[in-house]
Amino acid sequence: MIVLSHEDVAALLPPETAIEVVAKAMAAVSRGEAELPLRSIMDAGGPNKMGIMPGMMRNPPCHGIKLVSLFPGNVAAGFSSHQGAMVLFEPEHGTTIAIMDGGPLTALRTAAASAVATRALSRENSTVLAMVGAGEQARHHLDATLIVRPIRELRIASRTDKSATAFAEHARRKYPHLAVSHGTDIRAAVTDADIVCTVTTSPTPVLQGAWIAPGTHLNVVGASIPSKREIDDEMVLRAQVFADYRRSTFAQAGEIVDLIGAGRIGEDHVRAEIGEVLNGTAPGRTDDASITLYRSLGIAAQDIACAYHCWEAAGRTGRGVEAPF
Repeated sequence: MIVLSHEDVAALLPPETAIEVVAKAMAAVSRGEAELPLRSIMDAGGPNKMGIMPGMMRNPPCHGIKLVSLFPGNVAAGFSSHQGAMVLFEPEHGTTIAIMDGGPLTALRTAAASAVATRALSRENSTVLAMVGAGEQARHHLDATLIVRPIRELRIASRTDKSATAFAEHARRKYPHLAVSHGTDIRAAVTDADIVCTVTTSPTPVLQGAWIAPGTHLNVVGASIPSKREIDDEMVLRAQVFADYRRSTFAQAGEIVDLIGAGRIGEDHVRAEIGEVLNGTAPGRTDDASITLYRSLGIAAQDIACAYHCWEAAGRTGRGVEAPF
């Protein structure tokens, strides 16, 4: 098998490539071309969790599993909050063909998924991006969003001014053409923004639906287990909601689960999977005044497709280390 490091994955899966790989994977999922058991989460001590994400795809033909540690305290220690490994198997004999760093794979495919949804659902003339959260995912989301929309202004809102300032300085260095503002006032950041991304670790809502203007597109990304929510009920009720995968949305998206349980919405409030929009079997945004919301939980198909791409690209470029197994 081949072993791919953090640097290998980052080199083999640039954001532009990740977006197209994830788009194809999401379209395939909505055509029924994947087997995706629900992600399971186990405690790993204190606030830490371990996520276990298996899956199989028919195209590309492979199956795999991602094992990822979710350690929120890592950021303060200078590490990514997501640590893990992706293991890839071939379909003929079930042989292990690759193992790779799951951290950059997760970061890149998550931002790519939001970019895919942004390209499909946001207004094409969207120029103002509000980022709620200022960590690793915020940086990847900025990179990916700039690929699909002509962003000219970035507004950053974070829990601390220190993290907001650090992200703002990074954005100004990397993208000098952007007008960048930052602070801790989330409402001010999102007011009249064209695109809003929530990429926080907050267990309770940080974004209120009353703050969002007509025509906005939202990528709600940070809360990946039912006990966490980044948005309030009104945000869900006001928006045209799209999912990455219905089955996981109805089991693990806390705000959706809660509202369905309370009888305030039905499952049909989720208009479509993003793959159905990409396939042309379901409509996306209905008009320029609608609020669209992509509820991202992340699914194994995204990881498997990106891992397969990295494996193929490593074979062409000679990256990675061949290891007996």
